Amino acid sequence: MDREIVNYIIKYFHNLMTDDEKLALKYRMHTYKISDNHPINSMMNSSGPKMSESLQDSYDKFELDIATRIMTEIPEKVFLNYCPKCNKLARTPFAQQCRYCRYSWHLLKVARFKINSSFQLTGRSFYLIGQLIEGEINPGQFIDLRTLGIFKEVKIESIEFALKRQNEMRYEDIALGIDTLTEEEKQYFKNRDSLSVSIDIVCKIPSKNLMSPKNV
Repeated sequence: MDREIVNYIIKYFHNLMTDDEKLALKYRMHTYKISDNHPINSMMNSSGPKMSESLQDSYDKFELDIATRIMTEIPEKVFLNYCPKCNKLARTPFAQQCRYCRYSWHLLKVARFKINSSFQLTGRSFYLIGQLIEGEINPGQFIDLRTLGIFKEVKIESIEFALKRQNEMRYEDIALGIDTLTEEEKQYFKNRDSLSVSIDIVCKIPSKNLMSPKNV
């Protein structure tokens, strides 16, 4: 795993660290960034550059170990936001413009959808139910869940209509069927009686949002 990916995971997916890792990382950062007049720093200077290099190597190795564990145990919770054009890693999980080739993928949004609720029948897809705010939705497009803290784009497998009744009026909500949410992610929606959140529907982005352990 290269240093750019390690830094990205440590910075933007700090919540995936264990309590022990967070504590140890905080201690190591404090140790490495001590002031110039600190006794430990004086000892490092008197010991020559090899001592400083050794501490930096140790710090880098510690961050690498954390990132490797995360990508081995829970890779589905990490969104590696790659540029659709040059395939280089974007600056943040939310970035929509490449810092290398300057390609922008803002225009890949095709619709806006308001999620009101969710449900799942045994043996069927998980459905997000709501209304179309703008644009047009078709199977094969993707739901961008990053604004909800779920760093992935999930494919719309099917579109159905859910009959609703309110104040003696009948109307139809749109139900978007998806199959790639984890049980924990499904629970996020199930635990909320009224969501009322708006998300983007986007065209397929050839991103590498998952990294298998063999590539770490």
